[in-house]
Amino acid sequence: MLSLSFTCQIICFERKNSSTSLMKLHGIWHSLGAIGCGSLATYVSLKLLDQPQARNEDHEPQELVSKGQWCHNWDSREHQASNVGAKNPEPVALRHIVLVRHGEYTSTTDGNHLTDLGRLQAHRAGQRLLEMGIAWDHVVASTMTRAQETAMIILKQINFDPLKLKRCELLPEGTPCAADPPQNRTSSQVEKATRRDGPRIEAAFRRYFFRASPEQKDDSYLLIIGHANVIRYLVCRALQFPPDAWTRFSLNHGSITWLTIWPTGYVTVRCLGDAGYMPVNELTHRRPRKSVDNN
Repeated sequence: MLSLSFTCQIICFERKNSSTSLMKLHGIWHSLGAIGCGSLATYVSLKLLDQPQARNEDHEPQELVSKGQWCHNWDSREHQASNVGAKNPEPVALRHIVLVRHGEYTSTTDGNHLTDLGRLQAHRAGQRLLEMGIAWDHVVASTMTRAQETAMIILKQINFDPLKLKRCELLPEGTPCAADPPQNRTSSQVEKATRRDGPRIEAAFRRYFFRASPEQKDDSYLLIIGHANVIRYLVCRALQFPPDAWTRFSLNHGSITWLTIWPTGYVTVRCLGDAGYMPVNELTHRRPRKSVDNN
């Protein structure tokens, strides 16, 4: 009697929920011929417990979409890989993009310049890049002084002609977008900064991040020397992470980040903020607390 009473309570509960539940219960009753009263409550209970899981499975594709799926045509070049034929050969080349953060810097009477440690960090980064044995196709640097000074030191290490260095006005430091969790600034300050810097930094992403064309037969290597905020935003955009997550990881001065764009459009990270080639006592990620004496 207790089991039957429990079963009736469950049925009444399901009737209140939805007509779909009634249809499922109707199917359950057709399969109860060989089940005794003692097992009835257990059988019905297990069936009802399975229903929430079934509902989740039914909605799983929608949840995946809401979380964000990989967009294959993120650079609007997917047609290059799909239109393969005699006139459109299959893309085969990889595009390697290596980003280096400038060295430590401080404010002086004539602007922001690298400290002695910052110049050493740039030297270390250049040595590391040389050890990679890469023949660089292009080297691009932010127009800000600290990035230019870092670039000049690195170019000497990797034996790259300084006259071929490209100075890009899209790469200077800034606030690419409002961060989550938010920065320690007022909402009005963040809004003003993102209006000023956001479109420019997004334009930098669109200028440098794209898959190789079918005409490119050999892998290419691009070196970008820039700033922490910009590099972190570019990484988030390239990996299709939420862009507002750019403050959730830190980059040391002189660190190296390496991304590879495959012919299919997939993007992978070889290293992120690598600074293992520097002694621990040379690692910094913020400006010195005390500025240089201006007298």
